Amino acid sequence: MPRIAYTPVDLDEPADLVDAIRARRGGKLLNLDRMLLHSPAFARGWNGFLGAVRTQLDLDPLLRELAICTVALLNHAQYEFAHHAPEFLAAGGTATQLAALANVPHAVDDAVLFSPAQRVTLAIAYEMTRRVKVNEAYFAAARAAMPPQQVVELVGVIATYNMVSRFLVALGVDIETPAQTSEAGVFETAIGISLDDLAALPPRGSA
Repeated sequence: MPRIAYTPVDLDEPADLVDAIRARRGGKLLNLDRMLLHSPAFARGWNGFLGAVRTQLDLDPLLRELAICTVALLNHAQYEFAHHAPEFLAAGGTATQLAALANVPHAVDDAVLFSPAQRVTLAIAYEMTRRVKVNEAYFAAARAAMPPQQVVELVGVIATYNMVSRFLVALGVDIETPAQTSEAGVFETAIGISLDDLAALPPRGSA
């Protein structure tokens, strides 16, 4: 339940900002946008920055979405996970891989289910989210798996979506009904576990 009431779904001011957000969202305002729009200045910066993170990076979209889903689960951000699990699947990920995120340290060691680049993505996402500091061995593996630009972008994506998840959880932003009945429903059917149950699982291990 939101800690602060959302701005109206038909909000039309400031027009340039609302129009820009609607354009990025395919014509609608999400609950996240409606919360952000309490502060137009904050919403404007957020929309430009997150738009670039989502659409202008060289980082493999599969790794980007894997990192985002990992952060979402570690931080118990169901909203973030509900929106990005379908994006991960669309980028070529599998429902089995998503289900494996219930235990990220175990997934880091799973060379059958995850590629080397995916495993180092999981490891860095876990360390940044749980410990902030990252083991040098993981950065060495990242540099071996991708060029420097993409390593920087991976770290940036993980940092960004830690920010997003903390904003969502602190303010109690709800999943929109369409996401619950379509995106989330398809995902839950695919892996046989509800978003609430998966996001509520405690992260295990010490990777």
